[in-house]
Amino acid sequence: MIRRVLIVGTGLIGGSIGLALRAAGFEGEIIGTGPRAETLKIAQDRGAVSLWVAHDAAHAVAANCDVIVLCGPVLSILDWMQRLAPVLGEHQLMTDVGSTKAQIAELAAKLYNQPGKARFLPGHPMAGKESGGVALAEASLFERAMWLFTPVAGAKPSALETEWREWVARFGARRMDLDPARHDEICAWVSHLPQMLSTALAALLEEKFGADPASVEQIAAIGGRALRETTRLGASPYSMWRDIALTNTDQIAATLHELEQRLAHVRENLRTPELREEFRLANEFRARRD
Repeated sequence: MIRRVLIVGTGLIGGSIGLALRAAGFEGEIIGTGPRAETLKIAQDRGAVSLWVAHDAAHAVAANCDVIVLCGPVLSILDWMQRLAPVLGEHQLMTDVGSTKAQIAELAAKLYNQPGKARFLPGHPMAGKESGGVALAEASLFERAMWLFTPVAGAKPSALETEWREWVARFGARRMDLDPARHDEICAWVSHLPQMLSTALAALLEEKFGADPASVEQIAAIGGRALRETTRLGASPYSMWRDIALTNTDQIAATLHELEQRLAHVRENLRTPELREEFRLANEFRARRD
């Protein structure tokens, strides 16, 4: 039974997990740790964690927790997986919220899910905001969101894994299991490509018009909802997307290459009936989504 949870990284996602646990009725202890004391104090003040400890005390605390949730950029998650593996035992569960899963699942197979070792259940809640930080954390962040799991191949689910999945359901999240490689492929298309597209468009507009106050004012007045929605993801921080780009490079590059070819096709057919076909296909895709 889960009685004590350690959240490593109490930003938007980690803080929201703590708040969601409380809102769902979790009565155990929630401990937070992270690199900045001011962030941890905010998390405690908001009720996302019961108490917090500095990074150098995390190892001792982790050894006495039922579940350890790694909430941070992917490279940070990989680092904590290696740092905590020696102090955890088979009665414990580690999970994460990383945006890419292949490297995490590969390392989990080496360090966890073996006799005498802690269990590891890779996870990825498809939820978030353009801006991060525990001040924006919400207990309702995961409601109706998809929480993806990429279980390590051949690892038999433990009782703690089953219970953690149940808590995720109590958060209001939907759940789906995927192969890690398939996860990274699909997320490259539905999450990583839209981010890169929005970032590139916003950067292009800033580079082309940002130095001219009159142009900035005109764009703000004329752009409207379409521009706001298309460039909304451009506000996302590089600190989060750097690790995604580094750990899913091939998949993201492949989607960008296909998009480049598609845009070239559109450009070449601006004055031909082929443009109608692009709109037909796009309309069909949206009709299935709505």
